[in-house]
Amino acid sequence: MIYHIMTLFPDMVNEAMQHSMIGRARDNHHIQMNFINIRDYANNKHHKVDDYPYGGGAGMVMQPAPIYDAYKAVERTLSTKPRVIYLTPQGKTFNQKLAMELAQEQEMVLLCGHYEGIDERVIDMIVTDQISIGDYVLTGGELAAMVVIDAVSRLIPGVLNNVSSAETETFDKGLLEYPQYTRPLEFMGRKVPDVLVSGHHKNIEVWRNEQALIRTYQRRPDLIKHTDLSQQEKKILDNYCKNR
Repeated sequence: MIYHIMTLFPDMVNEAMQHSMIGRARDNHHIQMNFINIRDYANNKHHKVDDYPYGGGAGMVMQPAPIYDAYKAVERTLSTKPRVIYLTPQGKTFNQKLAMELAQEQEMVLLCGHYEGIDERVIDMIVTDQISIGDYVLTGGELAAMVVIDAVSRLIPGVLNNVSSAETETFDKGLLEYPQYTRPLEFMGRKVPDVLVSGHHKNIEVWRNEQALIRTYQRRPDLIKHTDLSQQEKKILDNYCKNR
């Protein structure tokens, strides 16, 4: 995967993406990042890329020309037209399903806005996807871009040391992940559930599935509504509700 990141603050993203699994993935060439400083495409000596909004209002708006020229410079290096993702609170909410979809791409462009946003005309001209990481407003799209990069990259082969980690975690099958435990066996009077130290793999799998189902019902009932539950899973939830 090659990420082409269009931003006013390339160092901000570059520095944050040099650590932990993402940093190792870059070092091992499982992912690559190409940073495009939008200011480099400003046609004035002060590298100014924003101006007052037509119609009045607070704040400034990023001008279309520097963004368009920056994108065209990227596009000329590619053999196919990439997905261009604009990070904006007005976009489609980012989730694990979308992360899995994006992980199938070979290259993508991430456009980070700033100020009050960017001129609508350049959005219409180059953007293919608008993505939001939540219903709140950030000072810029850089943090949102990093969230997308992190979530997508860990699904790319070779990025995670343990391939099965990405297959049995939160949001797999639409459910939250089951509780996790490690040593010591007892901590401040609290013991690890007996089933997890029983060595009976089938019982462990059953327990984990039940816990994932119950935890999702407790914490994210909205996910349950969109999950195709089996009759056995419905029975588990019915019994849980009766015994509360």
